[in-house]
Amino acid sequence: MRGRISASLHMRSALESPVRLKFWGTRGSIAVPGPETLRYGGNTTCVELRADGEIIVLDAGSGIRPLGVALQKEFQAQPIKLSLLITHAHWDHIQGFPFFKTGYDSNNQIRIFGFDGAGATFREIMTEPMRAPFFPITMRELSAKMDINKLTEMKFSLGKVDVHAAFVNHPGMCAGYRLFTSAGSVAFLPDHEPYEFFLHAAAEKQLPPDQSKEIAADEHTRLVQFLRGSEVLVLDSQYTDQEYQTHIGWGHGSVSSAVSLALEAEVRTLLLFHHDPSHDDKMVDTMVESARELVAKSGKLLEVAGAQQGREILLETKNVAAA
Repeated sequence: MRGRISASLHMRSALESPVRLKFWGTRGSIAVPGPETLRYGGNTTCVELRADGEIIVLDAGSGIRPLGVALQKEFQAQPIKLSLLITHAHWDHIQGFPFFKTGYDSNNQIRIFGFDGAGATFREIMTEPMRAPFFPITMRELSAKMDINKLTEMKFSLGKVDVHAAFVNHPGMCAGYRLFTSAGSVAFLPDHEPYEFFLHAAAEKQLPPDQSKEIAADEHTRLVQFLRGSEVLVLDSQYTDQEYQTHIGWGHGSVSSAVSLALEAEVRTLLLFHHDPSHDDKMVDTMVESARELVAKSGKLLEVAGAQQGREILLETKNVAAA
């Protein structure tokens, strides 16, 4: 079975080498730990992908702190080599990096990738938060071998994993990534608002209606093509449809927009992500059920779940799945 959600990593032989996606932070905007967010999690954005000999970390929200602790326990004295992909500079996507234990060990190597932001270079995005008066330890004082790479191309490789990037609809400069592994592709769009917002923004700027509709349609088509056929899509679905009406232009999506995009792009599994800090576990449950009802009404096949901190997805190659 491909795209299967699993609570724990099953023991498998080294030859099978399952591709593993693990969620360390699923919350948007600000961390909200507590009894009401136990199942879906309170840490901000951080996802780990183990694939084809690579450790790839997606964003460095507060969830990267427990990831660092887990890596230290797993590797102990062995060196750790990993790549960190940053989608954008908003605080909930970079705030955990100064507390990432992996960066404090001289045996480790960390490659960091991302695009320049609105008004800041990528190097500034990563180093400025670790300067006085914001933090007592600077980036250059970290012991690990750090390699900060500004992305200029939309396609690149991390070992055997090919990575495609696409800019999405979110305030400032924000990228989404699609990672192609031996067991299929994983698309990661933690912050994205439907391109319908372009119509609202264009109206305020008094652009001709036909022109604004054309821009929105072209951008939407481009994104659908970028995502088409993904095994797993981790997608911003912060708001209910009712909430979205009072948050247009904030840079986030709704349940129905997430389902619609996933269905149109013919992905296999949709993980609702970037949970609103005001939503407790029961609220996210309700949103997941609403998404599943929309899929059922469409008559199409799409597995839907809410991304849960601490949970894993295992992707298996076809020959392993058939064994």
